[in-house]
Amino acid sequence: MFSLNATVPVFSMMVLGYLLHNKTRLLDSRFADCLNTFVFQVALPVQLFQNLATSDFHTIWNGGVVVFCFVTSLLSILLLLGLSFLLRETGLRAEFIQAGYRGSQALLGTALMQNIYGSSGPLALVLIGAVPLYNVAAVLLLTLMVPGGRLDRKALGKAAKGIVTNPIILGIAVGLLWSLLKIPQPVILQRSVSSLAATATPLGLLALGASIEPRKVLGCWKPTVVSSVFKLLVFGALFLPVAIHLGYRGEVLVVILIMLASPATVSCFNMARSMGHEGTLSAGTVVLTTVCSAFTFTLWLYILRTLALI
Repeated sequence: MFSLNATVPVFSMMVLGYLLHNKTRLLDSRFADCLNTFVFQVALPVQLFQNLATSDFHTIWNGGVVVFCFVTSLLSILLLLGLSFLLRETGLRAEFIQAGYRGSQALLGTALMQNIYGSSGPLALVLIGAVPLYNVAAVLLLTLMVPGGRLDRKALGKAAKGIVTNPIILGIAVGLLWSLLKIPQPVILQRSVSSLAATATPLGLLALGASIEPRKVLGCWKPTVVSSVFKLLVFGALFLPVAIHLGYRGEVLVVILIMLASPATVSCFNMARSMGHEGTLSAGTVVLTTVCSAFTFTLWLYILRTLALI
């Protein structure tokens, strides 16, 4: 029940988004795209800022977790890079790697942490340790492994600018600085920020559900399945025992699990398409991991709860 209480409310919102889009058309594709943009550029950064700004910096910060997230993310990327050379279709290699390591920690991670602990807790540490690396690696891979070998410098520059101005990273940075300096928040600001932050999770999950198109999985199903298995199961099996051995428990262990076993993020498809790739494998992995994570993530939580680690 602990595991189901954490995951079912999250994925039921995604199912509702899927139904509103595919059955009633109340949530069309254009509106879902607008919702997704609003959540990632405004609501989610504000939510992360609020969680950090109202917390004690010295209680939140843990350099060891940041380093662990960076190292495990780098090892995951290198492992997928090695496996990608087994693909006969060279044009799919960059998508295979990116979709296999790049998870939806910000949106689904926040929703899951709120259901389990009531706040996002140390999720910011994972985002600091992993998200910048995720973006840099994605830009390099998608640029250097572009089909036909054509380097689009304009797209590369745009992607590099997007890394520096990533709203989620900026929200975390401002929140940590606010907490470190102990800047008080007037009641008017606090309530306004709280109201805006509250929209992030429900709107984001509805938009994510509306973007699910099962037929996309069939485009190139073999590499899609392999990439999805690594994203949902293999990395967790490899690195969770290391995290447990290092003494991580409770909230910290859950956010590490979110980093290792959350479904692929929709931005995988968007970035792949914008940088000259077909995007079929990326879209398929997003759909398959999102659907299957309802079961795999519940299983991971059940195992950790049974072992009294969370």
